[in-house]
Amino acid sequence: MPEPPLTDDIAAAGLDAEVRRDLRGLQKDTADSVARHLVAAGMLLDEDPELALQHARYARRRASRIAVVREAAGIAAYHAGEWSEALGELRAARRMGGGPGHIAVMADIERALGRPERALELARGPEVAELGPAEQIELAIVSAGARRDLGELDAAVVGLQISALDPRRRDPWSARLFYAYADNLLAAGRESDALQWFVHAADADADAETDAAVRIAELTGEPLPEEDVIFGEDEVPDEPAAPADEATNAAADVEEDADAAEAGATGDSAAEEGADADVEDADVTDDSDAGADALEDGAGAENADATADSDAGAETDTLAVGAEAENADAQSDTDAEEDEEDSEGRAAAGADPGAGGAQTSGNAAEAEPADTPAPDSTASRPGGDAPSAKDGSDS
Repeated sequence: MPEPPLTDDIAAAGLDAEVRRDLRGLQKDTADSVARHLVAAGMLLDEDPELALQHARYARRRASRIAVVREAAGIAAYHAGEWSEALGELRAARRMGGGPGHIAVMADIERALGRPERALELARGPEVAELGPAEQIELAIVSAGARRDLGELDAAVVGLQISALDPRRRDPWSARLFYAYADNLLAAGRESDALQWFVHAADADADAETDAAVRIAELTGEPLPEEDVIFGEDEVPDEPAAPADEATNAAADVEEDADAAEAGATGDSAAEEGADADVEDADVTDDSDAGADALEDGAGAENADATADSDAGAETDTLAVGAEAENADAQSDTDAEEDEEDSEGRAAAGADPGAGGAQTSGNAAEAEPADTPAPDSTASRPGGDAPSAKDGSDS
């Protein structure tokens, strides 16, 4: 198999000293290579289990007769989900090195392979007495899971009622134990008790190893608590200015004066713009006044022309009336002369007064048309009196 790449920061010194002693039987170069790959497998175990397994397999191929190397390969295969490979490597490590080995891990692998009975057999083996407190708690949790796999729910709950199950304790394994007990209580239908122990698990879970808060939210229907994060700027207390800052303050004053001068200049520019706007408004007003005067002058001229026309018409009418009066006077003189001649003739000839009366009546009838003046054309037209009224107002 190809060798997985190693970075320069991975060194054999990162491996536990006891494990390095087990590698002394190998050649120096081989021991150094195996040690570095074991270090890489341990670093990638949680981040990238598949790559960690590749490093562990390469180390196993280079040193397959060393128990600690087989144990490391079994743990890496367990995290990668390779159950059969993991179980085979851990069994080989127990045969080579003796001791209880990873019994809890092996029992859990048996559960994963669908063999809960074998998991319970491992939990009852003589090697269990050699386990430390943490491994015993892990084996108890795995055994309770095997009971649940078999449908023995009450037995799973009772199997976890051990001395370490104390809500006041804060051991490294307390959170996992409280959580497993609450989970089995919930599976047995004891919801209220399960909720209480999920709360205990959340209180003891300082490293967030479990999802106890999520389970509490599911049981209570309440939203998950949000972290109290306050976003804001840190307040920096004001510090008194040092003597060395006087030059800086003076520069700041000069800059403020420059800003003020610039602002004044801006104000003057604004005033000039306002003055220009006033001049433009005045020009517009003058133009408007001039236009109004022009219109008034035009209207006055039209009125003057109309008045002149009216005056001319009135003078024409006056002359016509005078001419008619003179013609009437001339006609009257002619009629008087004719009457005088007729009277003289009748006196001389001794004519009848009745005939002369008849003749006088006829002459009078003939003279009446001359005494009636001709109608005035100016007075008969519509609005003919308006010019006379205008003339009177003008005079």
